[in-house]
Amino acid sequence: MTENEHEAKMAHPRMAAGALFVDDADRVLLVEPSYKDYRDIPGGYVEHGESPMQACVREVHEELGIRPAIGRLLVVDWAPNPGEGDKVLYLFDGGRLGADECRHIALQTDELRGYAFHDAGELSELTIPRLVRRIAAGIESRVNGMTAYLEHGVAPHAAR
Repeated sequence: MTENEHEAKMAHPRMAAGALFVDDADRVLLVEPSYKDYRDIPGGYVEHGESPMQACVREVHEELGIRPAIGRLLVVDWAPNPGEGDKVLYLFDGGRLGADECRHIALQTDELRGYAFHDAGELSELTIPRLVRRIAAGIESRVNGMTAYLEHGVAPHAAR
């Protein structure tokens, strides 16, 4: 197999990174993008030469206007999309945002209509099922200290 043939067979997934933020009541922060019909977590696509962590920090600052310390990786989700191709999505621990930090949020108004904190039980009414599963895995990962690997938002069964 030539190098070009090998390259053609290699996956070239798009990557995106976001942050899981909670408030003092452990509610999850979701943003309301103007270009989507569902809520999302703060974050976005990884740019050329940028790590997923760097993308998360940059996207949080661009979207929310704040620079909180972004913590450890909680979830990696392989999530191909028929219209966009293969994707690998990273969810990092954004930690707890208190009232004082929330007062400093300045939304990127050309992309976001708003933000709010929501109980985990409300998420399925606000966003897509795969993201609900990813957020639930992230909440569990924050508690158990592990990092979750998902495919389409679901933990695959171990090979037997």
